[in-house]
Amino acid sequence: MNVVITGANRGIGLALVKHYKAKGHTVYGVCRNSSDELKKSGCQVIAGIDLSHPDLLKEKLAQLKELKIDILINNAGVLGRESLDDWDPNTIDYQFRINALGPLLVTQCLRDNLKEGSKVCLITSRMGSMADNGSGGYYGYRMSKAALNAMGVSLAHDLRPFNIAVGILHPGFVQTDMVNGNGDIDADTAAKRLAARIAELTLENSGRFTHSNGDNLPW
Repeated sequence: MNVVITGANRGIGLALVKHYKAKGHTVYGVCRNSSDELKKSGCQVIAGIDLSHPDLLKEKLAQLKELKIDILINNAGVLGRESLDDWDPNTIDYQFRINALGPLLVTQCLRDNLKEGSKVCLITSRMGSMADNGSGGYYGYRMSKAALNAMGVSLAHDLRPFNIAVGILHPGFVQTDMVNGNGDIDADTAAKRLAARIAELTLENSGRFTHSNGDNLPW
């Protein structure tokens, strides 16, 4: 099985690379800059992929043009911490480009690599939920993840006729550099849970907003 993972150089992405490699799959780790751990993982590293430069994505991803992808995991993301009184439109725009537009463009660029039965997964966040927002703040991150969720639902409809399912998955509160090591679970646990949800993904549950522990999340 061929698995392509973006944001693969660290955190959840790197943990997913290691998980799928340990299962004996062929893994392609896509990232802007590689890391020593990614290089040692045994995956095929596809570096130089910068989601903030959409005009270069198609050219950069062309090196995968002959690959038939079984699972595409759009994991790359960034987190800003804007408040109502302290925010910068440039940082919010950057989060939109990485968190929402990036996964759409990657999926579009690799559309011909997908086949009947392939799966496309979006690693999102429950912070993109309207109903679950009980604290405010984090404007760019919340808005960009809400946009990603909306994109995922449309993608699920558009890919259904081709028997391609779409997972919209919240990993949990994971101990990564993005959140300064805080969190309830480590990246390996998150990767194992996410992989279980991806294994369960079918056309019947395509387009649902799901926690890595299996719970359905509110929009």
